[in-house]
Amino acid sequence: MNPSPRSRSLLFALLAAATCSACAAAAPLRAEMEPLPLAAVAPPPAPLEKDFFARDKMAIADTELKTILRAPVYLEEDSRIGIVTVSSGYAIDEDLPTTSVPGVLADQLEDSGHFEIVSEVSTDWPSASGISGLRELAARYRAEYLLLYRHRFVDRSYTNAWALGWVTVVGAFFLPHNTIETAGVVEATLFDVKSGTLLFTVFDRVDETIEANIWQNDRKRRKVKERLLADATKSLSEHVLAKVRHLVAARPEPPSPVAPAHTTPPERPEPTVLNDRAPLPVPAPRAALSAP
Repeated sequence: MNPSPRSRSLLFALLAAATCSACAAAAPLRAEMEPLPLAAVAPPPAPLEKDFFARDKMAIADTELKTILRAPVYLEEDSRIGIVTVSSGYAIDEDLPTTSVPGVLADQLEDSGHFEIVSEVSTDWPSASGISGLRELAARYRAEYLLLYRHRFVDRSYTNAWALGWVTVVGAFFLPHNTIETAGVVEATLFDVKSGTLLFTVFDRVDETIEANIWQNDRKRRKVKERLLADATKSLSEHVLAKVRHLVAARPEPPSPVAPAHTTPPERPEPTVLNDRAPLPVPAPRAALSAP
């Protein structure tokens, strides 16, 4: 049985009313976002003060190491310095001091005016070996600082293209078929005798390459090293003086003189009056009394 048109209209009206009431009863939709869980700001990490490497064992304790690192680094006023030539391992070089570099360093440091006395140190004095020997020499020269100087060279030689002249037999004796490379390091280190610490180290690297024949190559190598030392002397002196100026500039400021406190001078007490009676009248002269 099909419903009548009137029944269908009534049914649709009832469905529409139910749908509207359901929509009205439903809560409106809102876009809501929960706050993000922000963590508290962490404090900055503490500086690393402890050595966690078990194999880093030294002759001094951790507390002594921290004391050394916290101490200021500067050049003391009115100090004395000695120039010492050392060899490998900073042992005292007992060879004949034919190198002119220590003398030039001594002259430059003396002209700078940053030291009271500058002197080259003779290594012929009997002394112990190693650092104790250096401290003994410094004590004999009464020097607070020692500038340790040394140079090291290495040579390498090989045959170049001129070796093709060997086929002429005569060319093997005169053609420069040997290439000789010489490289070296010129070094100066400032040693603080009282504290046993090193204030700076300066390296100047030099090298030269020559081509030579088979004759007197030892003499040629020696001449190359002399030229390299002469060329490095000026540069090394300038670098040492620059480091010394930095140490002088790092000196702490002297304490400002304290002005004497202003004191008010004590007031002078008033003179004590022993007799409070009125002063006696001064008698008139006799000549004035006898006048008519």
